[in-house]
Amino acid sequence: MTTPPPAGGASGAPAGGPRAVPPKPLTPPRVHRPGPYVPGDGMLAWFPFRPTIRMRLTLLYGGMFLMAGVVLLLLMYVFFQDAVSYLAPRNLVFDGSIQVTGPDGVHSTMNSTSYNQLQAADFLARSDSALNTLLRKSLTMLLCLAVIAFAAGYAMAGRVLRPLGRITRTARDVASSDLHRRIELDGPDDELKELADTFDGMLDRLDRSFDSQRRFVANASHELRTPLAINRTLLEVQLSDPATSSDLQQLGRTLLATNERSEQLVEGLLLLARSENELTDRRPVELSEVATRALEQTRGEADKREVELRSKLDPAMAAGNGVLLERLALNLLQNAVRYNTPGGWVELATTAVPGGGELVVSNTGPVVPGYELEHIFEPFRRVKGADRTRSDKGVGLGLSIVRSVVRAHGGTIEATPRAGGGLTMRVRIPSP
Repeated sequence: MTTPPPAGGASGAPAGGPRAVPPKPLTPPRVHRPGPYVPGDGMLAWFPFRPTIRMRLTLLYGGMFLMAGVVLLLLMYVFFQDAVSYLAPRNLVFDGSIQVTGPDGVHSTMNSTSYNQLQAADFLARSDSALNTLLRKSLTMLLCLAVIAFAAGYAMAGRVLRPLGRITRTARDVASSDLHRRIELDGPDDELKELADTFDGMLDRLDRSFDSQRRFVANASHELRTPLAINRTLLEVQLSDPATSSDLQQLGRTLLATNERSEQLVEGLLLLARSENELTDRRPVELSEVATRALEQTRGEADKREVELRSKLDPAMAAGNGVLLERLALNLLQNAVRYNTPGGWVELATTAVPGGGELVVSNTGPVVPGYELEHIFEPFRRVKGADRTRSDKGVGLGLSIVRSVVRAHGGTIEATPRAGGGLTMRVRIPSP
C-alpha cells in the first residue's frame, strides 16, 4: 500500500494542522478572464462574460450590417442634400414691387431683393425639414432592419454551427459511454466535415489503442500471475516438509514473503491500469454497503495491530462500479491501519452530499507535513529506509489506485493532515 511521508521534515516545514492541502487537480480548471480589454484576447474581451461562438457570429453579422447601414445612410444624406441644392429657386429681377400673400393671409409688398430673400429662406426651411424627415425615417428603418439582421444572424449562426454541436455531443457521449460511436457527418465537403472526419479518425486510433491495452492487461494478468502462483505453491510445499532444515525454512519464508509482495505488486499494477480509464458503465452504488464490506475485510488486520475501527455509515448513493469503489474504501482503510500507531483508531464515515456521496477516512498516526500531501498519491511512495522485501505494508500503489478509481468515477479526493498526526481522506463520487 502507499505510505504517508515520514514524520518530521525540513526545518520550518509545517507539521500538520486543520488546513486542507488537496492533491494536484485531476483536470485543469477552466480559466475565465472577465474584465477590460487585454491585448491578444480579441475584440470581445471587454465583455463581462465569455460569449459563445454563436453569439460572436451573431454580433459580427449584425454589427457588419449595422455599420454598412450607417455608412449607406450617411452617403444617402449627402447625395440627397446635393440633389436638393439643384432645386433652389432662381433669383428674379423686376422693376417696381409686387404684392405677396403670406401663409397667414397677410398681404405685403416686396421688391425683387426682398422677394428673392424670402424665397431662399423658404426653400432652406423646406429642404432642412425634408432632410430631417428623411434622416429620422431612415434611422428608424435602419434600427428595425438591424433587429431583423441580428435575429437572422442568430438563426443563421445556429444553423452553421449545428454540425459543431453534433460533434460536441458525440465527443461527450464517447467520453461517457464507449469509443465505438462515430460522428459520420454528412453534407458538403467543408471545414466542419473535415473536422468531423478528423475526429472520427482520432476515435478509431483511440479505440484500437484501448483495445490493445485491454488485451495487454488480460494477457499480462495471466502471464504474470501463473509463475508467481507456481512459485508460491512450491515454496509452501517445501515449507510443509518437516524434514526441512531451519536455515532452509528461514530462506523459504523470506522467499515466500518476497513472492507475496510480487503478487501484490502485479495485482496493484493491473488494477491501476484498468482503473485509469473513464468508466463506461455506471450503476447506482450504496456507499454505506461498500464501506461495510471494506470494514469486514480490514477488521482482522486492525485487531492484530491494536487499532480501533470506528464507523458512522449514513446512506449515500453514488454512480459507478461497486467493485472498484469497494477497493477504494479497502485501500484507504488498509493504508490508515498499517500506518497507524498501537492504540490508535481509524474512523470511516459515509454521508450524502449535494450531487453525490462522500466517503471519509480519518486516522491517527505520525505527523504528515502539509507540503508532502501532493506527493502521497504518486506510485511507490514509501517510508525511507523501510524494508522493501516486507509485504505487510503493501507495495506503494494503494493511494495511486485510489486516485485512479476516483478519476475514473469523475469524483474528487482531498487529503488533510490532522492536528496531532494522521490524515483525513475525503472522497466525493457523483450520484446517478
